[in-house]
Amino acid sequence: MSKPFSNREIAILLLAAGSSSRLGRSKQLVSIKGQPLLLKSINAAIESGIKNITVVLGANEQAHREVITDAGVQVVVNTAWKKGMGNSLKVGLSYLLQQTPKAEAVITMVCDQPLINSDHLTKLVSEYKSSESVIVASFYQGVAGVPVLFDRTLFSELLSMPDEAGAKKIIQQHPHLVKTVPFPGGEIDIDTEDDLKNFLLG
Repeated sequence: MSKPFSNREIAILLLAAGSSSRLGRSKQLVSIKGQPLLLKSINAAIESGIKNITVVLGANEQAHREVITDAGVQVVVNTAWKKGMGNSLKVGLSYLLQQTPKAEAVITMVCDQPLINSDHLTKLVSEYKSSESVIVASFYQGVAGVPVLFDRTLFSELLSMPDEAGAKKIIQQHPHLVKTVPFPGGEIDIDTEDDLKNFLLG
């Protein structure tokens, strides 16, 4: 029998520390339907019903902090964000575990998938609870990717991953442990001005 859903057991880690160098301006502040992409991602997390949400900021910290002041989420700043996404993930997870040492699992999100929504995050949790799989990843364009839920048995591995790697590295290293949930549009991310133009025109 699967364990009952508990808001205290599942945490969300939203990585938003990058400088958006390929876009040339902050992707976190890009407006999607009148809402900064960073805030849109946070709202999806909040609407999932998960209470334990931590956002990792880095580049342009002050500007990003201003748009999420009233969101009611925990914020940790990674001053070494230039080292890579893996470094931000480790900083965020370390902070999260200090705050919630008994966290059962963590969903790692990025802030540049404009089609992310609370329903998809809820499906990741439901699959985790029903299958008891230690990795539940989003599936799009034939690959498993983010957002991805990791069981606490993988926390030590996440905390020792290379600075420049991302969550996908852990997924790729354990293909036999991965369950997936379809995420239509998950392949759409905002890395360049062309990405943004194509999304807005679409």
